[in-house]
Amino acid sequence: MGAPSTARVDNPYAGANGYINPEYAANVTATANSKGGTLGAAMAKVASVPTAVWLDRIATINGTSAARGLAAHLDAALAQQTSSGKQVVATIVIYDLPNRDCSALASAGELLIANDGLNKYKSQYIDPIVSIMSQSKYAPLRISTIIEPDSLPNLITNLSFTKCAEANSTGAYVDGVAYAASKLHAIPNVYTYVDVSHSGWLGWDSNLTPFVNLMATLAGRTTGGFTAYDGFVSNTSNYTPTTEPLMTATQNIGSNPVRSANYYQWNQFIDELSYVQSLRSALITKGFPSTIGMLIDTSRNGWGGSARPANASTSTDLNTFVDATRIDRRNHRGNWCNQTGAGLGARPQANPATGLDAYVWIKPPGESDGSSSAIANDQGKGFDRMCDPTYTGNSLNGNNLTRALPNAPLAGQWFAAQFEQLVQNAYPAL
Repeated sequence: MGAPSTARVDNPYAGANGYINPEYAANVTATANSKGGTLGAAMAKVASVPTAVWLDRIATINGTSAARGLAAHLDAALAQQTSSGKQVVATIVIYDLPNRDCSALASAGELLIANDGLNKYKSQYIDPIVSIMSQSKYAPLRISTIIEPDSLPNLITNLSFTKCAEANSTGAYVDGVAYAASKLHAIPNVYTYVDVSHSGWLGWDSNLTPFVNLMATLAGRTTGGFTAYDGFVSNTSNYTPTTEPLMTATQNIGSNPVRSANYYQWNQFIDELSYVQSLRSALITKGFPSTIGMLIDTSRNGWGGSARPANASTSTDLNTFVDATRIDRRNHRGNWCNQTGAGLGARPQANPATGLDAYVWIKPPGESDGSSSAIANDQGKGFDRMCDPTYTGNSLNGNNLTRALPNAPLAGQWFAAQFEQLVQNAYPAL
């Protein structure tokens, strides 16, 4: 890894150390110390793994009583860079669109389109972030921004939800993301990655093609157009495996392709790597530059532990084969909240595969996806039944049990029981 530089690069993760969030590391260390022994020693290793910082409401920009603000994080990243003499990349999640998470409740945001939310998003959220990131003292850092997880994909599949329909009809999601990218990419050391959900959401042609067209529309509304985007990020806060190592989507079992199994429902992609590589090609064909790179959030998609299949099933029945062979142990790909049996995935790494800028840990492992019961709060976060382990589901998860862990706190808060399980089921093991 080379010495810090202010020069813009194609891949901000290449040749750089990731920022170690001291607050996350402290949570990890405290939990590790409380466990002790072999498990505690394994937990302690996670404290040195770089994770993203989430700015999930306006108050987080300047900091709260529970967490430091953006400038303090960048100061800490700069201090890490100075002490190591190596380039540091800090990954920051931009996450406060009006009508945010319009099809869910656990991470519903503070801004509403109907209450002048788009203008507030621009002036009270994006503009202050840009003001901090553009300070000259931070120019030697690389800052990677993850722009609005689970926003634009909702415009493809979830317009039956009132808040999603409003986000679509008003143009607030597209305008908000275009504004964020325009402002952020104009800063020479800031890199922009837009969220593209995951293969289990957009992996059918009927979803993927409209989404690629939507991305072209987005570029048309962005200062700098297609070149304002350094890449795209998938699997943010999700659990879809990077690869399914024991089978392929087109492999035939009993004269039927794996992708036709009940679990995959004819989805083209059964893992994230094939999804992002195909999506990248489609985006380039649509007009994005060939320099775009993809990121995959591997923080919780390892699926190790005793439940991980070691070999492919020998069954000739398609559904039996798939259910016994897949490493993804969820009972439905639509399950997303605090999943039972999940494990840490591949550690952050630059250039891990063709077309990928990096594997990254966007969701800090051990931070809750949402509360398992209603908890009063002033953060705009609601109670989503998908986080309730007793809920028997809806159309988004095939009316299956959620398999969410019990006793979970609010989204983003430390969930020690989940962290323990993620460490125990890590793959590769710690």
